[in-house]
Amino acid sequence: MSSLPHAAPSGLAPAIAEARRYSRYLARMLDSQPWLASALAASIERPLTAADMQAFIAAREAASGGADAALRPSLRQLRTWVLCHLIVRDLALAAPLTEVTETMTLLAELSVRHAHDVLRAALVERYGQPLSPTGWEQELIVIGMGKLGGRELNVSSDIDLIFVYPEDGDTGGKKVISNFEFFERLGKQLIQALAEVTEHGQVFRVDMRLRPNGDSGPLVCSFDMLENYFVTQGREWERYAWIKARVMLGERWTELENIARPFVFRKYLDFGAINAMRDLHAQIRREVARRDRANNVKLGPGGIREIEFIAQVFQLIRGGRDGALQVRPTLKVLAQLAERGILSGAAVKELGAAYTFLRRLEHRLQYLDDAQTHDLPANPADQALIAQAMGFDAPAALLAALDGHRAVVSRHFDTVFGDPSEVDHSLDATWANAKDVDSVVPVLGELGYRHPARAAERLASIHASPRYRQMPNNIKSRFDALIPRVIEAAATAPDADDTLARCLDLMEAIGGRGAYLALLQQYPQALRRVADLMSASRWGAQFLTRHPILLDEMLDARNLDTSPDWKAFRASLGAELEALEPDMERQMDVMREQHHAQVFRLLTQDLAGLLTVEKLADHLSELADIMLDLTVPLCWRRIKIRHREDPRFAVISYGKLGGKELGYASDLDIVFLFDDDAPEAAEVYTRLAQRTNTWLSSQTAAGQLFDTDLRLRPNGESGLIVTSLEAFRKYQLESAWVWEHQALTRARFSAGDRALGAAFERIRCEVLCLPRELERLRADVLAMRRKMRDAHGSKSGELFDLKHDSGGLIDVEFLIQYLVLGHSHDHIALTGNLGNIALLRIAGELGLIPAELAAACADSYRELRRLQHRQRLNDRLSRVDPAEVEAARKPVQALWQKVFGE
Repeated sequence: MSSLPHAAPSGLAPAIAEARRYSRYLARMLDSQPWLASALAASIERPLTAADMQAFIAAREAASGGADAALRPSLRQLRTWVLCHLIVRDLALAAPLTEVTETMTLLAELSVRHAHDVLRAALVERYGQPLSPTGWEQELIVIGMGKLGGRELNVSSDIDLIFVYPEDGDTGGKKVISNFEFFERLGKQLIQALAEVTEHGQVFRVDMRLRPNGDSGPLVCSFDMLENYFVTQGREWERYAWIKARVMLGERWTELENIARPFVFRKYLDFGAINAMRDLHAQIRREVARRDRANNVKLGPGGIREIEFIAQVFQLIRGGRDGALQVRPTLKVLAQLAERGILSGAAVKELGAAYTFLRRLEHRLQYLDDAQTHDLPANPADQALIAQAMGFDAPAALLAALDGHRAVVSRHFDTVFGDPSEVDHSLDATWANAKDVDSVVPVLGELGYRHPARAAERLASIHASPRYRQMPNNIKSRFDALIPRVIEAAATAPDADDTLARCLDLMEAIGGRGAYLALLQQYPQALRRVADLMSASRWGAQFLTRHPILLDEMLDARNLDTSPDWKAFRASLGAELEALEPDMERQMDVMREQHHAQVFRLLTQDLAGLLTVEKLADHLSELADIMLDLTVPLCWRRIKIRHREDPRFAVISYGKLGGKELGYASDLDIVFLFDDDAPEAAEVYTRLAQRTNTWLSSQTAAGQLFDTDLRLRPNGESGLIVTSLEAFRKYQLESAWVWEHQALTRARFSAGDRALGAAFERIRCEVLCLPRELERLRADVLAMRRKMRDAHGSKSGELFDLKHDSGGLIDVEFLIQYLVLGHSHDHIALTGNLGNIALLRIAGELGLIPAELAAACADSYRELRRLQHRQRLNDRLSRVDPAEVEAARKPVQALWQKVFGE
């Protein structure tokens, strides 16, 4: 190679000369390596690829007589070429940061792989292949950590590696050694091949300190050893380190990821990670201060590490529940955080700009002498060079820009990691002395509580409880910091006493869950929203207390502004459930968690006055349909003996879901149908119906999806759980009672086979359109109505039952059902499952009832539903002062008189 020309072609000479100004390393290499200028000339106009690097090594192996002899010199010369190529392209030709870091990552990957392959071949020749006890060949799995794992390697970086192998065993050669010995030797040789300094320099410094037990641990470990370490000894900072872990070499990487993922990414929202990373960062800052390294662009205030911490803390918090946050590159993580509203778009833009600036500056510091440095130089001449290399006229201008970026990073870092509870609260002493009820009562009275003694007794009870006294210190400190803030927040809410009681119910429910306490501790705005919710809705308070995982929803203000995109939600949840197959337990939990989250988002919009009762019911009904439709195929897969790929099976909804009037806590009235001539069909679909019902109604760790009611099936509780389509038709035409036909007016297809759903709708229309003798129908409907009113109506008359009393919701429903059953034979428009308000309008337009009275009755129906919804939000009976509904009752009673004459 020494015969290659020294000079670069004249067109490239200015670029190389420009880069030499800012890199003494480049100048030394060009002066001492005669082959380098020509190599640069051939490649400098484009980014290098892995194929370019492989060709470089192959050429040197051919010239040196083989891979063994060429291993060390070829890798070192490769690094010289790649690094000098990057220096010129970055400094003179403006290569983007992503090109620099990706090219360095490719160099590391190829160097590790090539050295491994050459060295392993020699060890296998001597000892034979390493084998498992069952005879399977074993491999060394090389894990890249840190910036190597994140494909963000800087130009003079060391590489952080961990060596793992799948199974213990022995080699299969004439000279037998254990797999551990084989891979330990291979690991040591690999480190030496990369890190040894020769006359050609060094490829990469290798840092193995991130392996289990660090320097004191074995160089290599088996899968079993690694998993045991994670379970018994893995520390919080190691979770942070393993976020970027990436398998660079080895085919059994999926097994390794399955071991590491549960350690790194918890299934629940892990807000406790904020405190852990805050502590880790504090240690780093103390070390920076001790060494007087404030001008370190990586570890100093506002440096690269703080940006990485911001990105990675949210990965630790949410990555177990959101797989998209398990990406490794810092800028990609930040983009995901902006997309989810976890960080604002403006914050991510500022952090991205700072990260790019700091990384480019880091590279220019290292270009000077190929030194692994992150410190700004003290030498004025070097300061001037670095400033010019960054595009500034003078060091002062560079420092001003640097300080601006670091101030931005520090501001965002403090927003994420600042500890609001470090500031003393005026009620700290009140909580600390909660056992002294007499001293607490006047304080609560001054805050505006109407029953301060009752509230003080509750606080004293919590303070004296065994659960509180037995809390670990780290959890108790968070609990102690929060209670004064809870008292203050509740005091400013309407009905402070009930709000405080509900908030304390929540605090006791999450008292042993440090992650939830950390969330409320870290985000005061979430605590404020919790207090508002607790004040606005008793039902909402109970829902949140049962499902505290929903506290995370309090952080995203966008939930108030965003209308549900049910198509996208279904696709996303379906993909997530598919990825979890065949883990049925986790699938059931995920469906419940996602359903609860969607209900909670609707609740927050509802309480903010952004949804009408009708729109809310539409959303809740569509959400229920999605859950039903996703459940059926998941249950079908678990039927061991299936006679067809897709089931001819449908879920038919009645009642509130059938009429798309579902409320927060409504049962699902459902019927299961099938249409399949196979001899085993009835037995198979019975199993499917049972599984579907169990899937929907079972209590799991994540709660319950729905209470289900199957009594509206043919023959009620004595009937089969699933009915063939033909049997359903025969029953409806020949055996069903009038009340069952009334129920059919609100029935519809919700999930399963759509062709079967269409067939059900044809039967429904056929039944509704049967000619009926109006007087007999009238008598049957009135008899059923009297029976219901006697059983459920208000007896005292002091309160009005919104649903069951005369002029209430049931009266409207019976009126419409009578009109549909009595007149659909002549007016098919009445068979549409359009909702009660639309059907009233149609009946008015057809002249079956006075149009003005129909419209007034529709308004009454809306008002009655609104009042019923208000009562249920606060977990109250659907009974109100008669004066409140007097105006709404009159149109309903008038229409009842008009239609039924009584």
